[in-house]
Amino acid sequence: MNKSKLGLDQGKVARARELARTIAEDVQSFADGYTTVAVERTICRLLGIDGIDENQVPLPNVVVDSLKAAGVLGQGVMFYIGNAMVATGKTPQEIAEAVSDGSLELSKITVSDKKKVDAALQPVIMGSIERIRARRNRREEYLRTIGEGPKPYLYIIVATGNIYEDVVQAEAGARQGADIIAVIRTTGQSLLDYVPYGATTEGFGGTYATQENFRIMRAALDKVGEEVGRYIRLCNYCSGLCMPEIAIMGAFEGLDVMLNDALYGILFRDINMQRTLIDQFFSRVINGFAGVIINTGEDNYLTTADAVEAAHTVLASDIINEQLALLAGLPEEQMGLGHAFEMDPMLTNGFLYELAQAQMTREIFPKATLKYMPPTKFMTGNIFRGHIQDALFNIIGIWTHQGIQLLGMPTEAIHTPFMSDRYLSIENARYIFNNMRDIGEEVEFKEGGIIRQRAGLVLDNAVALLEELVKEGLFNALEKGKFGDVKRPKDGGKGLDGVVAKGEHYSNPFIELMKGRR
Repeated sequence: MNKSKLGLDQGKVARARELARTIAEDVQSFADGYTTVAVERTICRLLGIDGIDENQVPLPNVVVDSLKAAGVLGQGVMFYIGNAMVATGKTPQEIAEAVSDGSLELSKITVSDKKKVDAALQPVIMGSIERIRARRNRREEYLRTIGEGPKPYLYIIVATGNIYEDVVQAEAGARQGADIIAVIRTTGQSLLDYVPYGATTEGFGGTYATQENFRIMRAALDKVGEEVGRYIRLCNYCSGLCMPEIAIMGAFEGLDVMLNDALYGILFRDINMQRTLIDQFFSRVINGFAGVIINTGEDNYLTTADAVEAAHTVLASDIINEQLALLAGLPEEQMGLGHAFEMDPMLTNGFLYELAQAQMTREIFPKATLKYMPPTKFMTGNIFRGHIQDALFNIIGIWTHQGIQLLGMPTEAIHTPFMSDRYLSIENARYIFNNMRDIGEEVEFKEGGIIRQRAGLVLDNAVALLEELVKEGLFNALEKGKFGDVKRPKDGGKGLDGVVAKGEHYSNPFIELMKGRR
């Protein structure tokens, strides 16, 4: 990327980052004092605990719920599982099964010497670290040997509700030219405080995110990737009440991209802000270590607020998400920061405003694998106009060097897309990307013109918003509806009862291992 074509004031960009860093550090200083049931279940899974009990309850939930009921979860499952390993000689999985059948109560075991506990845990901890590292190495070997498609990656969705049907559609999409297959998660799963177990064949609006479903789809995409001669990336969702837990399942099974946003669950799923901001940190530590690209959801702000008036909220949120991700050790190259082509197509010069904002986002985040979202709010049953809207979106995607292009479908507003709809969308993007491959290097923007002025205005407004957020704090800003015109109370929403203060014995060695040994 050459120097700024928009003439952006780099001092203002630096000021925006400085303000966002202050906001992120304030959030992190709060989050560091707490853990959640989701974080502790994630640690259970990292210690090798998996499976379900006779009532289909996941064993990580059984263990964590038993400690929560005893009022001792703040000490952390690491402390209690390690202690039980020394006392009983059992593995973490055997301990979880004993807790499940009622033959073992973790909080009543005599506390053992810390050195013995650490020694017992060490091989289990390192086993999980190596398991994730091996998965990452496997991806990198594929990229080295068969390679992948050029950026912007062509990103399509499958959403049948049946993982085996999803595989059929995903394989077809890969053969048609897709680079990323996103398995849409079934409606409402983000509000489940557990992760369903096993392969699933029923879901509404999508398919359950389970570890077995991840395994099935990863195997299918590896097979079709070898067939077509390029690596196919797999995307799923770790946002919601199980954010870090699904992140570790994705790390174990070789996912490449995960929906992971610090604010999305708060604004659009009414998940408690304290819970989400604690959970997102550990989930991003895991994603960073596993080499997973995170996708953030700023595009959603423009579906509830006006895309012209609220453009600066997208930029402000992107910068906050970037700073929170950096605190979790996530490299910039793995940040799929979100933005969208969502202005009213009847707006005079709307294309120029969209181009300004996409170029601005690319210039401000030069290393990020930016995720550019297609028109949705103003898609109608007119598939012909919709296809043109998607074409304009694709022109901006290639012009401004986006990282991930989520392809719009001409039938977006009518039904879940058919394979033929995906074919048309992929054909549209490939035609435009090839014909306009180097347009971004050829065209300059007029000084004082509409495009430069629009980008400067959005940056100015984003800085002003970030200054407000520093004064009142992110929690208060969310209560006042500063993002997406959605207001959320600090003590409201779902999942607050799963937040607990850390106790004196609390430890989570995975954080430093993953942040420090990438």
